[in-house]
This record gives sequence, C-alpha cells and structure tokens, in this order.
Amino acid sequence: MPTPDTTEFIAEARAWLAQQAPPRQATAWGDGDDSVAVFENWTAAEERAETDRIRRYEQARFDAGWGALTWPAEYGGRDLPLAHALAFQREEAAFDVPRRTEMFSVTQQLVAPTIAQWGTDEQKATYVRAMLRTDLIACQLFSETEAGSDLAAVRTKAVQHDGAWVLNGHKVWTSGARIADLGIAVCRTDPAAAKHAGLTVFLVPMDAPGVEVRPIRQMTGGSSFNEVYLDGVVLDDAQRLGPVGEGWKVALTVLAAERLDSGNLGLDNADRAVELARHRGPLSEIERDAVADLVTRSYVQRITGMRVAAAVVAGEAPGPEASVGKLLATDTMARTSEVVRMLLGPELTVDSGAWGTWAWTEHVLGAPGYRIAGGTDEIQHNILAERVLGLPREPRA
Repeated sequence: MPTPDTTEFIAEARAWLAQQAPPRQATAWGDGDDSVAVFENWTAAEERAETDRIRRYEQARFDAGWGALTWPAEYGGRDLPLAHALAFQREEAAFDVPRRTEMFSVTQQLVAPTIAQWGTDEQKATYVRAMLRTDLIACQLFSETEAGSDLAAVRTKAVQHDGAWVLNGHKVWTSGARIADLGIAVCRTDPAAAKHAGLTVFLVPMDAPGVEVRPIRQMTGGSSFNEVYLDGVVLDDAQRLGPVGEGWKVALTVLAAERLDSGNLGLDNADRAVELARHRGPLSEIERDAVADLVTRSYVQRITGMRVAAAVVAGEAPGPEASVGKLLATDTMARTSEVVRMLLGPELTVDSGAWGTWAWTEHVLGAPGYRIAGGTDEIQHNILAERVLGLPREPRA
C-alpha cells in the first residue's frame, strides 16, 4: 500500500478526530482543573474507571486505522513511517480526547514491541495486537527492594517443576498493577550463573493464583504504585518470553523504549509554572532569574526530544540522547518545584482554596519519584560516562 501524502493524511486524521471529541479549548487562568499531579491519587475504582474510559477511545482509534500506524498489517497497523505517527500525535493534541495514563505507553510502546521482538509466533498472535488495541493492559514486574537500581540483582526465583515454572518473590514500585491483565517479570532462573546470565523473563497473568497486589501509600497521600507478591505462581513454559538465561537482553529491550518515552516528562507542568509567574504580579530579580532558567532548560529538553525523534524517523537507533532526555526531564521537574516554592511561599503549605496554589503540592511531592523511575539518575550518568565519554567502568563485584 502506498504511503499517503502527508497533507491528505493530516486532513483525514483531523476529520476523524473531529468526530470523536471537540477541539481542546484554551482556558483562562483560574478556570478549570488546576491539578498538576505527577502521580494520580485515585482509588482502585477510580483507576479502573479512568482506564476503561481511555481504553474505549484507544479501541476506537485502533479500529479506525489510527492506532498502530507504524506497525505491519498483521498486527492491525498501516506500516507507515514514524513521521506520519508524529503528525497524527500533533493533530490529536488539538482535540479533547482522553489523556493516556502511564499504563497505555507501557503496554503499547514498551511491552508490545518487546513481545514482537522476543516472543514465539503464538505469543505474538495472542498478545501484540491485543496490547496495541488495549484489550490487554500490561505492567512491569522489574524492580525489587533488595536490588535497588541494579535490575540484574533481582532475587525473584523461577524454578522448573513438572514441565512448568514456579515463581516466588516480591516486586515493588509497580504502576498499574491493580488494573493490569499481564505483568512482564524478570526472574532469576540460574542462581549459579553470573547475575546477568541467570535471568529469564515471564509473562504473568495478574489474576493467577499466588499473585497478590498491595498498594503503596505515597507521601502525596495516593497509591499509584504497588507491591506485587508472587507466592508459588505456576506458569506454563508458554509464558516464558525469550530463551532461558537471556532475560537481561529481553529486559534491555523494555528499558530502551522506556527511556525514549521519558524525554517529554514534566514539560506541561514547567509551562504551567511559567504561567503562574506571569500571574503573580511583579517578580524580584531572583524570581525572574529562576523562571528564565526554567524556560531555557525546558527548551533544551524539547530540542533533545526532537533529536531523538529525528533519529528514529531516519531509521537510526538513538544514542545518548535517550539518557540525556531522561536526566533533563527529572531536572526540569525539580526546577519547576523550586520556582513554585519561590513564587508561592506559605501558600504552598496551606490550602487557602485559591486556584493554582495548594494543587502544586502534588507536583512538589511527586517530582522526586522520577529520579528513580525508569532508571535512576545515577544509572543514566553511568551510561553516559562509560558508553559515551569512555570513562572507566565502576568497580563491580
């Protein structure tokens, strides 16, 4: 099928979007929702309801041919260049369609491509299209309390028994575990092997016997993250993703996509903080300097994101830009917090009822979490130091 002309493609996309939702209206300062939460504070019922609302839109988008634009036809895609997908995203941003939560990018941009690369023919047929359409929602069962930032140090065990695998262990910081259908889990299958060589990845049904999800209370008051206990979870070998002992390579496929997806984090709230400065009246020189610094750094983050997109469009694998983008994102979020604290002072700590004041506590308390999410800042610094600058590797046991 020939690639459609970009102008025609955009016109068709705009027409379809207009049938789904009204144009997104710019609201005056002080009107509408003033939430700037980094992590939503939903109950389990609210999280499920919002996920279902987004899912209905995603399914309609997929069925109309706009959901898996760059994927081949066998997965319901149109096999179009990434430039067309980016053009659709720009048009979509102009309409009041549901805003995707983290679980949709995890499912469609992290887990589905990993299964497409590493899965068996049966796994690809079962999961990839279903995840792109969001019939199935996935979560990551990666982090563990004992492993810290070292994914290869996970202790959750998978042992073969009577032709099946039995999983025992504990995962932590799992977003969306309450509503996910499937978890992608990194487990240790050979304790005697070198730690990177003794790992295997499994696809875990989240409703399987022995899977227990426990919400973690955050300092914001919400429970966006969860602990997941795997107590004697029995899986058929068909749930193994990739070869035995090759789990590190499979996990890296997920992590690479995760870092590509993190480069735009925090920019909306940075823009909102600049608007806050505009409406706070005359600023001191120190305040003006802090706001100008935030504007400058947010533009640098955007330019880095453009470089990553340009590399992908050109068919190249992004280099250090992915790690740089992650570091810039967490820095932007931290500096947004600094600007807001400077501008609001005591209004940030007391709920006066004034629009756009107390709501910022959600950002200030939530932003530090992204210094460890998606690969800690320290991990990104090590990647850049060792793989880009050629500095000596850190001593490893």
